[in-house]
Amino acid sequence: MTVRFLLRLAAPLLLSAGLLACAANPALEESRQAFATRSPEVALRELRDKVSADPRNLELRGYYLRQRDMLVARQLALADQARGAGRFEQAEAALGLARQFDPLHPRVAAGYEAITARQARDHSAREAQRSLDKGDAVAAERGARGVLAADPAHPLAREVMRRLDERAAARDPLPAALAGPLAKPVTVEFRDAPLRGVLEVLSRESGLNFVLDKDVRPDAKVSLFVRKSSIDDVLKLLMVTQQLERKLLNERSVLIYPNTPAKQKDYQELVTRSFYLANADPKQAMAMIKQMVKTKDVFVEDKLNLLVMKDTPDAVRLAERLVAGLDLAEPEVMLEVEVMEISRNRLLELGVRFPEQIGYGLLQPSTTSAVTTTTGTTISQNLGGQLLAGNINLRNTGAMVPYVANPGLLLNLRDQDGNSNILANPRIRVKNRDKARIHIGEKLPVFTTTSTANVGVSASVNYLDVGLKLEVEPSVHLDDEVAIKVNLEVSSIVKEVLGPSSSLAYQVGTRSAATSLRLKDGETQVLAGLISDEERSSAYRLPGLGEVPGLGRLFSSQRDVGNKTEIVLLITPRVVRNLAQPALAVATQAAGTEAAVGAAPLMLGAGGAAAAAPRGPSAAVVPMPVPAATADPGLPALALEAPEQVRPGEPFALVLTLSGPASEGGPALLAYDTTLVESLDQPGEGGDALAVQLPAGTAPRLEVRFRARPGASGLARFGVLSAQLRSGGQALALPSAEPVGVRIAP
Repeated sequence: MTVRFLLRLAAPLLLSAGLLACAANPALEESRQAFATRSPEVALRELRDKVSADPRNLELRGYYLRQRDMLVARQLALADQARGAGRFEQAEAALGLARQFDPLHPRVAAGYEAITARQARDHSAREAQRSLDKGDAVAAERGARGVLAADPAHPLAREVMRRLDERAAARDPLPAALAGPLAKPVTVEFRDAPLRGVLEVLSRESGLNFVLDKDVRPDAKVSLFVRKSSIDDVLKLLMVTQQLERKLLNERSVLIYPNTPAKQKDYQELVTRSFYLANADPKQAMAMIKQMVKTKDVFVEDKLNLLVMKDTPDAVRLAERLVAGLDLAEPEVMLEVEVMEISRNRLLELGVRFPEQIGYGLLQPSTTSAVTTTTGTTISQNLGGQLLAGNINLRNTGAMVPYVANPGLLLNLRDQDGNSNILANPRIRVKNRDKARIHIGEKLPVFTTTSTANVGVSASVNYLDVGLKLEVEPSVHLDDEVAIKVNLEVSSIVKEVLGPSSSLAYQVGTRSAATSLRLKDGETQVLAGLISDEERSSAYRLPGLGEVPGLGRLFSSQRDVGNKTEIVLLITPRVVRNLAQPALAVATQAAGTEAAVGAAPLMLGAGGAAAAAPRGPSAAVVPMPVPAATADPGLPALALEAPEQVRPGEPFALVLTLSGPASEGGPALLAYDTTLVESLDQPGEGGDALAVQLPAGTAPRLEVRFRARPGASGLARFGVLSAQLRSGGQALALPSAEPVGVRIAP
């Protein structure tokens, strides 16, 4: 009664203590419920108020800090993503929420500064694009390089540099920087003329100032026949044929010196360039620059991942293109792995098991501690209650007795059925061509003893890996396919083995598979078939009676064991980042000559003496027309008209208009950019100039149909290389019309 009374008294107390324990921190439970049912902003605000009201509640404060950091990190990630995509309003809204959660977070202020800097870079990149559309390549390159110095991955600046590289690869014969006196067309014919006389003629025609080095031979003989080419083209030919080099001092002054290594050291200016590499190894970049650009002055700083080189501007520009193709982020892939081990165990043991043997002999009473006699039966036991002899005396006949093994009769009633599924679902991110290892299991200690004479016995322990071991090595391809080398091993302990000197070892069962496969991004491959199927059947029968059909089940015990295990591996690659190739990674780039690495190729303007130099099919450019001369009032004036903007794939018309006195018409040569537009009137016409026939009459108009190429983007320029009219049986050359441009944009 006393115990029962105490239990009744203690039950309400224990229940009250449990309720108090559950409600020990009600503010925390309310906050968790608020985050589950309300918006995060409201729930965090209420939680902050509770922490301020109860600052000693450390558990509540820790929960508040965790929730605040999680919400801030989420908003910062959204802001970074929106800023990278150019959605600045969304980025500012996300930063505003993050500031509400944590006003003093340093990354919030840094995020606003990053938005301001990105907007400034976008403005500079747009200015560079406009400069490029106007034909000012120098200003466009200056602006784009300034943006890329702060943000190497800026898409618009990279697009501007890509177009500049394409223009350089196309070998534009007359860049915009060589305007002014150098662009003036001339016709010169010199046969064994002294160099001094040639320069005097060019100086009178163009107004240029020539300064000669003391080692230049003024009486060197020059033979040069050039018609209607610019002064710049003539100087190029003159420098190459006389083994000279020039240096522009200003827009009207040119220094001429011998093209020798000694003079190159004296006159050729060098520049330095610092490359802060984000992904490439600076030592590999240095080796590439030394081998490809032949630069000797290169410095590497491993801590800053910095490479500094000093060379000519042409060599530095070539090194920039090479480093841009090397300093690329390595591809990464996320591997979603799912490993399942499906196991089924079946055990059925049913029947009567009789003793396996019957004996007759002496039971060794000296080992018996107590003898208990029943009716016709004597059992030998030890003091601990265990049967030493392990036998049962059938009848007492003195010292010699018949006996059977204990127990004499056993009824087996056992039925087991088990299913087990072992699942591992790891997600691992790995770089291209790196190995990733996964081990899910145990490390079993294995002791080893070593006996040494005059020293004693020493023991050491080694660990044996048991469980699931997976090793993968992905290789990401440019078409978003992933080649994976897979090595799977599943091991388990079969049994323990007792070795010498009581050492313990393990018998381990292993199933392994190794393969190589290639999957697309997001494709799942199933590797199955690692099956272990084991079936065992055994029976214990009483001889004779156990073999009788039907009745034999009463005199036998049947044991059936079935174990089946299968390993299934599912692997799915997700390409996180693939290799972003530079714009001209697969295109041929001009690299200069052995003597002048990175220098521009020797190509003259349209209609020049070297204009017949062969160009590849990919080097289609717009030949710049000769600047228009003063119009003759007795000749018709030629003009070009074109739409300001068209879409890719859209047809349009270019109109040539003649104004002035009547004419009989004549041929004209129209230049256009074949990389951006194609002719509809003469499809498949090769080259970058189109021959047309000007109509006769007073103020005639000629429409020439073109179409913007699908996927093209940029400014397509049109100009008239030459135009002639027939009047009174004579051919009259017309002044060139003002070039026009058509903007191609989606």
